[in-house]
Amino acid sequence: MNQPAILTKNIRDGLVEEEHFGFIVHTDKNKILSTLGDANSEPFYLRSCAKPLQASVIVDYELDFNDKEIALACGSNAGEKIHENIARELAGKIGIKESDLKCGTHKPLSPSRQEEMILKGENPNPFQNNCIGKHLTMLALCKKLGFDIRDYDNIEHPVQQIIKNKVNNLCQIETEYPITKDGCGVPILSMPLENIVPGFLDMFCDEKYSKIKHSILENPYFFGGETRTDTKIIQETGLISKVGAGGLCVVINLEIEEGFIVKISDCDMKAREIVTFEYIKKLGWGNYTPDKSIKTLHNETVGEIKTIFDYSPIL
Repeated sequence: MNQPAILTKNIRDGLVEEEHFGFIVHTDKNKILSTLGDANSEPFYLRSCAKPLQASVIVDYELDFNDKEIALACGSNAGEKIHENIARELAGKIGIKESDLKCGTHKPLSPSRQEEMILKGENPNPFQNNCIGKHLTMLALCKKLGFDIRDYDNIEHPVQQIIKNKVNNLCQIETEYPITKDGCGVPILSMPLENIVPGFLDMFCDEKYSKIKHSILENPYFFGGETRTDTKIIQETGLISKVGAGGLCVVINLEIEEGFIVKISDCDMKAREIVTFEYIKKLGWGNYTPDKSIKTLHNETVGEIKTIFDYSPIL
């Protein structure tokens, strides 16, 4: 059974109000370098952390995506106008109609876009879905290989089998771990946390996938957008990062070919962002400090969120 470590304490005027537990696993391509919490090699669903790995098929099958379209495919976008416009243009290029999409509809993740839509009386649409790039990639691969697009969301569909095999191969997975449907309705794999970073390193350190690497680094806002933690990490540090639902965040340092993954057990997004940035600082990979203050509605500071790191390298 896994044993999460305490990672943050929310201290309001001297009293601990919240504590957030989880795991950090720091690895290179071949071995674990350090850990916080004992995940005990138990599997977790990759959720949206899988998107850059899934997008490797763009290169493998020579899909006609430009750099911004690749960034959209790899990321979880905030559903702003720039994201929606690129998604619609890509759908037109592929030959996909809105009715072909199985990603579902939700409000944009961008707070300012949500507010704008309320003021204008606009309703959400599938092209604002944070997973639209992933779905368009799957549909583009269907079109390229002549597969039926009507059931592309089914785990038995050949495009899903191609993606499953590719992600498992990158992450050196030989065990059949559980598979579920992600929030957007398509299959998502699970695996131990210790396998995820090596999969990222395997892909991003391979010159074959340099186009994907450059697309993300050069288009971090198309990759995520307003308020997105991974966009902030890329912009502030130049590292590659990808967040995922379930409290996940992957960070990759390509210069030294190492990375780490954060898993917050209660999935708190603020804790995830603070832990990730503070661990980047701990490793000497960047110096950006997010706002850790606890404020009232009157903007009075009444406390602080503190990280609790007991960094013990594995010898």
